[in-house]
Amino acid sequence: MTIRVLLVDDQTLLRSAFRVLVDSEPDMTVVGEAADGAEGVALARSERADVVLMDIRMPGMDGLAATRLISADPELAHVRVVMLTTFEVDEYVVQSLRAGASGFLGKGAEPEELLNAIRIAAAGEALLSPTATKGLIAKFLAQGGTGDDDPDAEPYSERLAALTVREREVLVLVAGGHSNDEIAERLEVSPLTVKTHVNRAMAKLGARDRAQLVVTAYESGLVRPRVE
Repeated sequence: MTIRVLLVDDQTLLRSAFRVLVDSEPDMTVVGEAADGAEGVALARSERADVVLMDIRMPGMDGLAATRLISADPELAHVRVVMLTTFEVDEYVVQSLRAGASGFLGKGAEPEELLNAIRIAAAGEALLSPTATKGLIAKFLAQGGTGDDDPDAEPYSERLAALTVREREVLVLVAGGHSNDEIAERLEVSPLTVKTHVNRAMAKLGARDRAQLVVTAYESGLVRPRVE
């Protein structure tokens, strides 16, 4: 099955480079290009994109606003957004995950990293590189609080109460950056069992994907980042 990729970036030269790279792969194709978020959302709908490579900073509607619109549209539930950042430790990384992005990638990534990111996102997995994950944790530390600080939000503690002991255990390991295979080995269960626990945790916590689970784990206080 061919992965349909949409490129959303205000830099024409960068879009052209990405198009050549993506179109060179037999299992993916570029179905459209957009220079701003509003055009990107429209093309995601009309071109039935599977994965959107979305720049965060753009004139007009930025990548965050566009990602929120895509995530909130039931007709685009299958679309996965990978945020493109100039630096992996970006001030908007946390916001992009909250907006519904499946992950993020530095624009300086190697070609194979970009192609792998597209395939990972299309498969429904989260893309959180080690560098980016460290940046994400550092951001939470800098914020000095959790999602429970928002008086209008449903307390994370109440949502976490719906999880079983094993689901909480799996969530902690997911937040630690472990793959399903690694979690299965640690817990001495099958990868399929781990996947089932992950999917149930996502459903109970209202998380779009694995990346959202990481955000929830830290914002809820279930996982406390360690200062090295």
